[in-house]
Amino acid sequence: MNSPAGIMFMSDCPARTAIEVIANKWTVVTLYALAEGPKRHSELVALSGGISRKVLTQTLRRLQSNGLIDRQRYAEVPPRVEYSLTPLGRTLQAPIAMLTEWAQTYGEALVDFQESTAANQTN
Repeated sequence: MNSPAGIMFMSDCPARTAIEVIANKWTVVTLYALAEGPKRHSELVALSGGISRKVLTQTLRRLQSNGLIDRQRYAEVPPRVEYSLTPLGRTLQAPIAMLTEWAQTYGEALVDFQESTAANQTN
């Protein structure tokens, strides 16, 4: 961590690639929802509060293609598919829990600031 911040996030740096993968609100919500174990697509829609099926599918594909989740298809009728965290995906549980705790603690302060800024701009 002795390198300047600008160098760490150069366009060809692995750290920047990692941030680009996880810095999406639906990525964080989806990974958080999978923290307690495998879930089906419909369960993830319900737990994610507001995500469309299409966006969830795109998010799951992106997470799978980056090695953060597994997709398990069961040979049943009707077919059953479950998603779960990979070992790499599980490494994000602690950082996401910390981010969630911060959001719960300071989310209201952010909303208050946004509302006060909006009110000041209309005056």
